[in-house]
Amino acid sequence: MSIKGVVMTKILVMGICGKMGSRIAALAKEDPGIEMVGGTELKGSPSIYGSQIVDDLNKVIDKADVLIDFTTIPSTLNNLKIAEKAKKAMIIGTTGFKDEELAVIKNASKNIPIVLSSNMSIGVNLLFKLVKEIAQVVPHYDIEIIEAHHNQKKDAPSGTAVKLAQEINSVLDNKLKKVAGRDGICGPRKKNEIGILSVRAGDIVGDHTIMYAGPGERIELTHRAHSRDIFASGALVAAKWIAGKKPGLYSMQDVLF
Repeated sequence: MSIKGVVMTKILVMGICGKMGSRIAALAKEDPGIEMVGGTELKGSPSIYGSQIVDDLNKVIDKADVLIDFTTIPSTLNNLKIAEKAKKAMIIGTTGFKDEELAVIKNASKNIPIVLSSNMSIGVNLLFKLVKEIAQVVPHYDIEIIEAHHNQKKDAPSGTAVKLAQEINSVLDNKLKKVAGRDGICGPRKKNEIGILSVRAGDIVGDHTIMYAGPGERIELTHRAHSRDIFASGALVAAKWIAGKKPGLYSMQDVLF
C-alpha cells in the first residue's frame, strides 16, 4: 500500500498493550512509511488505535510484512515459529535469550529476515562502535560496565550490557571473562575480567556506563534513555529497512550503518 507515492510497510505489533508495544503502536500511527495492520495481546485486551487486536497471531499474520516483538522469551519464540512458517520478516527486541534459544533464532533466519538487537536505540548502537575504539587504544585499562533499569525488569544483566561486553571483547582477542557483580572477599581484581554490575530501581528506562580505569585517570562513556520511544522508533526504522530483505540474521548495526 502507498500514500502519495510513499511505500508503506505493514506491521504487526506483538504485545501491543504492553509498555513497549503501546509506544511502538503510537509512533507507528505517526509514521507515513508504516501501516499498522494489527497486533497481539492476551484475550480480553482492548482494541487500541483502531487496529485489530487478537490473541492468536495466526489470525492476522497474512496481513503483515513485518512482525515487531518486544514480549517475553517464550512468546517471542512461539511467534517466531509462526513468522517462519508464513515467511514474514521479524524484528526481535526481546532480551535474555540463552545460547540454545539464540540458536533457534539463527536457524529461523535461514528462511526469513530477522533483525535481532538487545537495544534498538540509535545512540546505544553508536555506543557499540565507540566502546571498541576506546578498548583498542587502552587495552590494558580495567573495563567495567554499570547498567541500571526499572524495578520490573526480569533479566540481569541487561542484554545491552552483555552486548557491550561482547563488542569490547571482540577487539581484545576475547580474553576478558565476564563477572556479573562481586560479593564477599573476592580478592584483587584480575586483569582478564570485565565486570557487569546491575541496578534495579524505580522507573529507570535504561542507563549504561562503560568505565575504562587506568593509572591516574578514568574514561567513562554513558548513555541514558529518557523514554522508551528511542527503542520504539528504532524498531520502526528496522521494520522499514528489513521489508523485502533476503533471509538472514541482521543487527541494528546493519540497519543504521
